[in-house]
Amino acid sequence: MSSEPDYNYDSEFVKLLTRRTDIDLAAVALEVARDAEPELSFLPTFRWLDARAEEIAGAVARAKSEAEALRELSDCIASQHGIFGDADAYSRPEGSFLHRVIQTKRGIPLSLSLLYAAVAERLGMELRGVAAPMHFLTRYESIEGPLFIDAFNRGRVLTYGECAQWIGEMVGQSPESIQPSLRSARPRTIVIRMLNNLKTLYSRQQNWADAWNVQHRLAALQPGAYGERRDLALMSLQTNRPGHAIDLLQSCISDCPDDERQTLLRHLDEASHQVALLN
Repeated sequence: MSSEPDYNYDSEFVKLLTRRTDIDLAAVALEVARDAEPELSFLPTFRWLDARAEEIAGAVARAKSEAEALRELSDCIASQHGIFGDADAYSRPEGSFLHRVIQTKRGIPLSLSLLYAAVAERLGMELRGVAAPMHFLTRYESIEGPLFIDAFNRGRVLTYGECAQWIGEMVGQSPESIQPSLRSARPRTIVIRMLNNLKTLYSRQQNWADAWNVQHRLAALQPGAYGERRDLALMSLQTNRPGHAIDLLQSCISDCPDDERQTLLRHLDEASHQVALLN
C-alpha cells in the first residue's frame, strides 16, 4: 500500500500547502472528494454552477438592494432546486462532497455554503466563509453592513445583529461575545474545518482507509501540529502502513505529552512487529 498520496493533480490544495490565498474552494472540495471517488470529473459540477449563475443573472442585476440580490441566490438554490440542509447529511460523507450535495440536494452547512459562494462568485458577488461555532455561514459585505446567508436553513439572509443573536443563543453566549467569530475565515481555516468534519465522520464509522487520506491532508497543512502527526501515525497502523507509522511515532515520541508516551511506545512496538512480519 502506498504511503504517500500524490497531490500533483490537486492544484488548489497545493496552493494551500504553499501558503497562497487565491484558492478556489469549490475546486478544493472536489479534490478532497476525489480521494473517495478517484474517477470523479469536476466538469459537471462546474457546469452546474455556471448554469445557476446564468439562470439568475438577470434577477440579481434587477435587484433593488444587495439583500434582495442575496435572496434571489437563495431562492434559486433552495427553493427552485431544492438544495438545503438536513440532519442526516452529517452522518454521510456525501454531505461534505460538493458534487453529491448537488445530486442528493442535501448537505451540511459548510458544503452548502461553498455551493452558494461558488454561484455568487460567478455573479460577481463575493461571499466569504464564516467558521462560526457550531455552524458555518457565508458573509457578504453590503453597503449597509454585513449580511449573512445560512445555507443550511434554506438560504435565509440575516443581518449582523440577527446573526450574532442567533449564534449566541445557539452556543449560550451573548451576541457581543460571539461577534469575533463572525469574521470572514481564511481559505486554509475553511479547508481544515472541512477535513476535520470528514475525519470525525470516518473515524466514527471506523472507515480508516478514507480517514487516512483526510488525515494526511490535515498533517500536510499543519506540519508542526503534534496532534495531527500522532493521529496520522495511528491511522497508518490501522491501514497497514507500519513503516510510515514508525517514522511518525518516533517523531511524536520526542515531543509528546508525558501521559501519552507509554501509549505511543506501545504503538511503536506494534508497528515494528508488523514490519518484521512483512520481511
